[in-house]
Amino acid sequence: MTSSATTRRTVLFAAAALTTGCGSDDGGDGGTSTSAPAGTAPAPTTPAASEPAPSTPAAASGGTPLARTSEIPVGGGTVFTEEKVVVTQPEAGEFKAFSAICTHQGCIVNKVADGTIDCPCHGSKYRIADGSVAAGPAPRPLPAEQIKVSGEEITLA
Repeated sequence: MTSSATTRRTVLFAAAALTTGCGSDDGGDGGTSTSAPAGTAPAPTTPAASEPAPSTPAAASGGTPLARTSEIPVGGGTVFTEEKVVVTQPEAGEFKAFSAICTHQGCIVNKVADGTIDCPCHGSKYRIADGSVAAGPAPRPLPAEQIKVSGEEITLA
């Protein structure tokens, strides 16, 4: 045997030993196990949810504040990109909310004009009153979202 063969064999053996130590034969992911050895009880854990929730108006009402009712134009609407929701006011005092994700290919709608919610990607348009398709290629209406109108504030439910 030559010294290069021995060196290669040693390197391959070391690599195999390291690889074997990282995997598992039981079909698991080879990661760290959190189960206790047989015959012992697992250590108790403290749930992370035991901390009190922050005291904010949104947390108290259960929703994310979006806008004031006066900010949503009658016969139009507003797209809230970060929340991926569009709020419309088809008639005075009637507020609707829909997903802002186009049902065609998942683009975010970008405007509300002339009674429709418009997608910039391929020209899909949805009616502000019910989210139904006014112009394709969208295959389905925008799904409705839950909002709560309390006084002048509109929040995501």
